[in-house]
Amino acid sequence: MSSPLTPSRTGSAAPLVPPPTEPPVPVGRFGALAGWAQRHRWAALLLWVAVLAAVTLGSTTAGSAYRNDFTLPGTDSQTATDLFKEHGSDQAGDSIEIVFRDSAGIRSAEADIEPMLAEVKGMAGIADVRSPFADASAISEDGTIAYASVTLSGKTEEVPKEDVAKVIDVAQGIATGHLQVEVGGEAAKNAEDQSAPTAELAGIVAALVILVLLFGSLLAASLPLLTALFAVGCAVGLIALASHVFTVADFTPPILMLVGLGVGVDYALLIFHRYRHELLAGVQPPEAGRRALDSAGRTVFFAGCTVIVALLGLVALGLGSLQGIALAVAVTVLVTMAASLVLLPALLALFGERIRRRVLAQRAEAAAKGRTEGNRWRAMARAVQRRPLPTLLVGVLALLALSAPALGMRLGFADSGNDPGNTTSRHAYDLLAEGFGPGFNGPLVVLVKGDRAAGETVRAELATTAGVAEASPALPSADGALSTVFVYPTTSPQAEGTVELVHHLRDDVVPPLEHATGARVLVGGATAASQDVSETLADRLPLFVAVVVGVSSLLLLLVFRSIWIPVKAAVLNLLSISAALGAVTLVFQHGWFGAQPGPVEAFIPALVFAIVFGLSMDYEVFLVSRIHEEWTRTGDPSQSVREGLASTGKVITAAAAIMMFVFGAFVLSSDRMLQQFGLGLAVAVLLDAVVIRCLIVPAVMQMLGKWAWWLPAPLARRLPRVSIERPGQS
Repeated sequence: MSSPLTPSRTGSAAPLVPPPTEPPVPVGRFGALAGWAQRHRWAALLLWVAVLAAVTLGSTTAGSAYRNDFTLPGTDSQTATDLFKEHGSDQAGDSIEIVFRDSAGIRSAEADIEPMLAEVKGMAGIADVRSPFADASAISEDGTIAYASVTLSGKTEEVPKEDVAKVIDVAQGIATGHLQVEVGGEAAKNAEDQSAPTAELAGIVAALVILVLLFGSLLAASLPLLTALFAVGCAVGLIALASHVFTVADFTPPILMLVGLGVGVDYALLIFHRYRHELLAGVQPPEAGRRALDSAGRTVFFAGCTVIVALLGLVALGLGSLQGIALAVAVTVLVTMAASLVLLPALLALFGERIRRRVLAQRAEAAAKGRTEGNRWRAMARAVQRRPLPTLLVGVLALLALSAPALGMRLGFADSGNDPGNTTSRHAYDLLAEGFGPGFNGPLVVLVKGDRAAGETVRAELATTAGVAEASPALPSADGALSTVFVYPTTSPQAEGTVELVHHLRDDVVPPLEHATGARVLVGGATAASQDVSETLADRLPLFVAVVVGVSSLLLLLVFRSIWIPVKAAVLNLLSISAALGAVTLVFQHGWFGAQPGPVEAFIPALVFAIVFGLSMDYEVFLVSRIHEEWTRTGDPSQSVREGLASTGKVITAAAAIMMFVFGAFVLSSDRMLQQFGLGLAVAVLLDAVVIRCLIVPAVMQMLGKWAWWLPAPLARRLPRVSIERPGQS
């Protein structure tokens, strides 16, 4: 049946309203859900307002209990930490350094420094303070730089930021024109003031601008954005409450807000675009809402479930903070999906007639100018179909070239050397490196479980090991059962030389020492722990990827009843993700565009993979389901690809542009991990929408032809039938 708005041969337009004799379209479960939301529009809207108000009030009253958990049972660094706690050693807690510089000589400021250190020792969260004047090695050779070691009462994530912030204020209170005082260490870095929510505001503004350009109406543009904001508001409150029960990292809120905003606008946009498509076909608003939910709503539900499955797969990696992030983002996606399926239909019911009049006016204006919606995308599809193989080769080779740097990606964690130049933690880092060498900012903590003689033997051997600048005297624990040796590498904490030194100590130096002394020797400390986490995540990542790809491919197999569709989707999604990680490697590991060179944050590959793989499936399902609709209707594979791209190209590109700007806003953050996260997501979405969905997928589908929908007969008989298309289409 031709569209009721298609111009006739004489140039006049057909009637805007379908004939009353048109048979009704069967309504599926999602259409029924839309019908309920339309009939009870005010109840649905008030329900969401009440939920948002209750969650916001509850989270404001209860507060949040965000905390980081980087424990990794079974590693040397975690075993060392557990032994420290068991034997009552002060070294069980992390430490910060108060660093002093006085050009006239640090001893000239002793009268100011000592009272300040005494005050710090009595403050909350502090276990011990070691003055630089009690240890000659804590003063640089030229006598101008010194540091005081401040041992915290627990790990960095266990000590309240407020307590560390008070230490910074007290320490810097004695600074004068000639005495510089800075505070360094991970805890000091975390305690410094956070930047304003620039990224979130930039993402919202970018989304609104793109939606207005897409729909030409502020009302139409505001509905997807309003749906997303409702969802994000509920999700933020829920996660704040959940932080009292689960371990949720303190850097989770900005991640879930921007991911929720991007995904929420994306899901609502797909449904709204299909709603607009039905209005253009002459369907009345209530029926258009039901049809949109029965088609695009199913796509959103499937895509959301895929994202949630991928995120929950992060739980299998076994790292507490990563599990908390996965849970938080999964809940956010679930809430945004619910808002798109319930709140958006209610809003469409309220404003449907106004939107319909605006849509039809735009269509009439376009018809008067001789424009037909989707013609440019049809032309692009025809160009790809004329030369599918060259298009495929160019696209794949470009993605492989961008993926190549990811093969040399080095995982780790940023330290204070990557902090902005105006922070006290960065100033302290630079002063310590200047006065004592680059390895001083990341000492290895070697634990010796044995008598004091064993500790001294270990210290003597470590002091002469290649790659070690200095080894401190063996410090006994309170019960005398442990000795601790601080080992200072000749290289900085993030350098490859430090990684090699940890492996050399554990594999080559420690075993003979344990045999000779009969003591147990463990290499721990924050630097070694970061390395343990990075290597564990790298080792477990392939299994995680295999499980997520396998489950997602099985879902696509059930939905499209095709062997090649899930294979194509898996390969292309992996290509876009690897290309995104290659871009992150170039910028942050190799220092392109002025970024501080250093390792890629250990969490980034897993987080980017989980989120991008799910979002890529979103676009995959949206595009391929439209192609499948045309294939079912016409049986013509070439026309199916053209019409599928013509119907979805505009909205996929707009949705990708919104997500690219929203995720790219992470780069405005002062946090290095968030910057890498944002860049990876933005590049992946850009490549997926432009290179893969607009070029490679049409080329592959053209080359496959009718074989794209091939499924072996024995398998077809055994597989259950699952459809994401409107009833009566498949």
